[in-house]
Amino acid sequence: MPTSPRPSESIRLTLRVKPRASRDEVSVKGDRLEVRVTAPPVEGEANAACLRLLARRLALPPSAVTLVRGARSPVKLVSVRGLSLAEVRARLGAPDGA
Repeated sequence: MPTSPRPSESIRLTLRVKPRASRDEVSVKGDRLEVRVTAPPVEGEANAACLRLLARRLALPPSAVTLVRGARSPVKLVSVRGLSLAEVRARLGAPDGA
């Protein structure tokens, strides 16, 4: 029976970040996450805010969520360590098909 990945294992998520939003929020749009943050896209502030928000929503330590690719792009690839994809979906309220 499959279980959660070991803490050293990770999954990767594709997400779209929208900086300078009116509030911080995470929503599921098709097969990707949309993350809105109030931080501006200056000197990595929006990226850092995005990673903190995801860690908080997933109930993980900040070090478990890292940026893999897309530091200067609105579309990012993020690594999440310590949770399975099913657990991420459940914690973010995503339907099983998303």
